[in-house]
Parts: sequence; C-alpha cells; structure tokens
Amino acid sequence: MRQFALLLLLALAGCKTVDIKESMIIRPDALTQARPLPQQAFENGTALEVARPDGAVLHGVLVTRNGAERTLLYFGGNAFHLDESGRHVVAALEGCKANVAIFDYRGYGRSSGMPTVANMKGDGVAIYDVLAARYPGNVIVHGQSLGSFVAAGVAQERPVRGLVLETTATNALDWANNSLPWYFKPFINFKVDDALAAIDNVQVAGSIKAPLLVLAGGEDKTTPAAMSQRVFEASPAEHKRIVILPGAGHNSVLSNPSTTAALCPFIEG
Repeated sequence: MRQFALLLLLALAGCKTVDIKESMIIRPDALTQARPLPQQAFENGTALEVARPDGAVLHGVLVTRNGAERTLLYFGGNAFHLDESGRHVVAALEGCKANVAIFDYRGYGRSSGMPTVANMKGDGVAIYDVLAARYPGNVIVHGQSLGSFVAAGVAQERPVRGLVLETTATNALDWANNSLPWYFKPFINFKVDDALAAIDNVQVAGSIKAPLLVLAGGEDKTTPAAMSQRVFEASPAEHKRIVILPGAGHNSVLSNPSTTAALCPFIEG
C-alpha cells in the first residue's frame, strides 16, 4: 500500500514516468552480521559457507536425509531469511526424499556483502558448484519469486538435474505494471533500469532444456499465474509441467498440500 500511495502522489504531481531501479527491488538488511549457523537450528543440518572473490561470505545450511539421492538448492523470495523461513521450507519438503540446501542472499540475514542482480546470479552459480562437487549430477535448483530469477540463471549456466520455478515473474517491467492499479495506468509509465531489464525469465527459460516444473498460485496477486504460464510456454524442455494451485497466494504455494504431490516425484525422478 505504501508503494501505491507513492505512485498516487507522483500521478497527482503530474509525473508520467517512474524509474524502477535495482535498489527498489533488492532491499538488503540495514545491518548484516555474518555468523555461523548453530548446528542445532536444523535437524541433520550442517552449516555451509561460500566465500566470494569480492570478500562477501554466503552462509547457509545443508539438511541431509537418509537414502536421499537428490539435493534441492532452494532460493527464496525477496526478504527471505534463513533463520525466519528456512525451517518452514525444510518442513514443506519433508515428504520428498532429497537433501535441502538453503542460503541467505548476500546482504541478507547471515550473509555479508551488498546484493545486485549480477552478483546474486553469480552467487547462485557459486553455491551450485559447491553442491554439485559433492553431489555430481544430482542437484535440482528451486527458486521462489525473486529466487526464480536466480534459479533460472543457474540453470542457464550449469547442467542442473532439474529446475523448479515457483510464483515466478516474467520480468521486472511486467511485475511493475501488474503492481499498478488500473486507475493509475493512464497517468504512469515505468522505465526499468538496465540491470533489471537484463533479467527476463521468458527469455532465459527459452534456453534451458533441463526438466522444468512451474508452480503457481491461482490467487497470486503479486506474480499472477499468467506470468508463470508464459515462462512455462517458452521452455523447450522435453519434460516440463505447470501446476496452478487454486486458492494459493504468492507465499503459500510451497505449503499447499497439493504441492508435494507434484514436487516430490519431480525431485526424485
């Protein structure tokens, strides 16, 4: 609502073009205190640390499960924090026979550094490489919302076992236009900066042949299911599936009971 109020003031002031900058989408914590993850925070969890060339240190956890042949690397949405949401992700995936790896983005939670679109994508690839060295050929990447761009970027650069895109957007401009109420649209045009304009999951999906599962919420107002459908249709993957969950919103897809029925066979296959 605060965003909409700002846009209304701009409209009333006669402003016709609103610049959408990287800093408006990616909002790191005001103060990040990187620290090791307590082993007891996750059952069967092991703290992981990935150092980056610019000095940033990424902190995460690997939760292992007996008999698991696959490992799922999960990238959360904007404002995702390992401490606050990590256990919910692990619990939602409990029915799947897979290890689960989750990291804080740089500048968020336990990870240090300042995030940008470019270095978040690079961080994702670096984390994937660490896990792929441990579990060669068996790492699946899963991204929710903002994380869907990171996950797709990894799948574009690396031979992932599979790709899961949850409540994905198509691109930043579509997302911004969708966030604007219809009664503002005659007054405001968005201009997306180059860093954000460079990310487009429709284009990226068109270059990824890895098995794809797209999960969308039928009641998602932030990134409507129609966006997920466009990304899904762009994929040339031989094995792909889209699941639109009626009644699910932007942040309730993973916890929806119907999700496990689609997600676990995809991960384990």
